[in-house]
This record gives sequence, structure tokens and C-alpha cells, in this order.
Amino acid sequence: MIVRIMEEKDLEDASKVHSEIFVRQKLSYEWLECTLNAFPRTLCYLSVIGDKVVGYIVWAQKSGFRPEVILELEQIAVLPKHHGQGIGTELIEKSLALVKDHLSSQGAALKHIVVTTRADNYAQNIYKQVLGAEVEAKIRNLYSADEVFMVARNV
Repeated sequence: MIVRIMEEKDLEDASKVHSEIFVRQKLSYEWLECTLNAFPRTLCYLSVIGDKVVGYIVWAQKSGFRPEVILELEQIAVLPKHHGQGIGTELIEKSLALVKDHLSSQGAALKHIVVTTRADNYAQNIYKQVLGAEVEAKIRNLYSADEVFMVARNV
């Protein structure tokens, strides 16, 4: 598996992943296009096996460009047929290393990571194991269900 930066030419494939995973969301291509165009505030990476996009991740810098960055894991998606194979974990780890390199080239360093996700999302366990994120708050009925706000401090 290769993790690499997402480019405009990848939007079609990435939007197929988005639409399959986030079924309540619409306009997948447009959503990812806007997100990609927000570089360097947002940093988008793909997980590729062979020549097939199997997942992507979006990291977003919060509250301006600062020397100590608060980074949000804004969105991660892996095609269902690849669940349980460690792709999500590897996508987080490898892309986070690339993010840290990018931040360093900008004279910045990572301070904390925030993640929001559905309270019933099994990915919480991955965020705990890989990032050290802990649930800080639960927000009732935010999107489609209850959400949890997680923070990984001093990453």
C-alpha cells in the first residue's frame, strides 16, 4: 500500500470512496474538490493498492497557521471490502508523518489532534490506539447521531 498526497486527477476515484462510505452526504466530488482546493489549510492523502484508490484521509489545520498546530483528522474513509486489513491505521500513521514533514517545512510543529466521530463508530478504537486520542465530550444528536469529540494531546 502506498500513501501519497491527493491530486486533482484523483478526485473521481476518491469521490467514489466518499460516496460509498458517507451515504448520507451528497455531492462527493464537489466536497472533495473544495477540500483539496483548501491546501495548505487542508492536507489530503490517498491510500493506493496497485493503481486503485482504496481510501483517503483529510487533515485540517485549526484556528489559523500557528507555530504549534492544532490538527483535525477531519475525514477518513476506506472502502468496505478493505476494512479490517489495517489500511485505516496505516493511512493515519503514514499520512501523519507526511503532515509533520509539511508542518516542519512551514516552521511549525504539531501540538494536538482533534477528531469528531459518531459515538457508535468503531473507529474510535483506532483513534485511541494510533493517536492516543481520548473522548473529551459527547455532543447529542449533532449530525445523524450522537458525536464524540476526541483529543490526542502533545502528539
